[in-house]
Amino acid sequence: MLNLAAALASKGRQVDLVMGRLAGHLSDDIPASVNVVDLDAPIAQAAIPSLLRRPGDAAALGSLMLSPRAPRVLGAIPSLIRYLKRARPDALLSTLNYTNIAALIARDLSQVSTRCVISIQNHPSRQIAAARDPRTRRLAPLMRRFFPRADEIVAVSDGVAADLSQVAEIPRQRIRTIYNPGATAGLERRVLDDPGHPWFAEGEPPVLLGVGKFKPQKDLSTLIRAFAEVRASRPARLIILGEGPQEKMLRALAEDLDVSAHIAFAGFVHNPFAYMARAQVFVLSSAWEGLPLALVEAMACGCPVVSTDCPSGPAEILQDSRYGRLVPVGDHQQLAEAIMATLDAPLPTEVLKARAEVFSDRSAAQLYEQALVG
Repeated sequence: MLNLAAALASKGRQVDLVMGRLAGHLSDDIPASVNVVDLDAPIAQAAIPSLLRRPGDAAALGSLMLSPRAPRVLGAIPSLIRYLKRARPDALLSTLNYTNIAALIARDLSQVSTRCVISIQNHPSRQIAAARDPRTRRLAPLMRRFFPRADEIVAVSDGVAADLSQVAEIPRQRIRTIYNPGATAGLERRVLDDPGHPWFAEGEPPVLLGVGKFKPQKDLSTLIRAFAEVRASRPARLIILGEGPQEKMLRALAEDLDVSAHIAFAGFVHNPFAYMARAQVFVLSSAWEGLPLALVEAMACGCPVVSTDCPSGPAEILQDSRYGRLVPVGDHQQLAEAIMATLDAPLPTEVLKARAEVFSDRSAAQLYEQALVG
């Protein structure tokens, strides 16, 4: 969203970045060309008086709104209504499931003519099936109720579009695919930064790179098992960028496989591109995705890639292994073989960068402009 906001602003569009709450690792990276609107969302229950103006919507959200774990973004509905009435933007783009629901409700309650476009970033059926959180398991009927109200529905890959059509019972022709922007204007400058990691020094063993939240979706345990297989055949190291609830388990797995000395858990870093530009292989081990932007970013940095053939996105990005090897989800042995084959015969940097240009911020901004204008 930051990449897209910056690209739209560079085209002369007035862009407000409307946030449920201004927080998070990237809050300092918001472009100066973008106006920030912080709704400072309180608890979800703050929206109940507004929802009661639409009894059907209130009933659909039902017990979720009364739960202490109700999505906080729903509490932004009253503030978003006030923003829409005051600013009267031509179009509103939202992303993430409950944010989309909040945007659609607020637009309808505000009674403005603002065009509402929602973006779906993940593979809905896999996301719902794998969820331990009851909030996520309740999503399918909410998608069916609220998402058809959008003026335009955007999916980040054809796989997500097809799955959303089934889950939300929306005709496939109503869903437009627009790839997220991964190859951005400032990337070439950021790859020049020194990551400051000693493993990238000349003469050191090749470095594999993984990036992602330490959650089941990213299946980083399969990456670590694959790395152990690689280490059994040749010297190599693995750096994993990210953080999350599975970190303790992943560190313990590395200890059990006797590879912990060769794995660096580097945490969240503001500039992963400096790592991508210096790694020998970027590895995506996910169980499911929407459109894995890190895969595109690695290619834009010239880094050879290996990925699981998970739903959805990797096969579209890599054109069925033309630009990087694809392996079955959860198969650490095939993942290790693909990594070693890529180390032995990497694709040329220019080929990878050229493919990444399909996912440029310029292309995404042009397509989103069309969706937002209608």
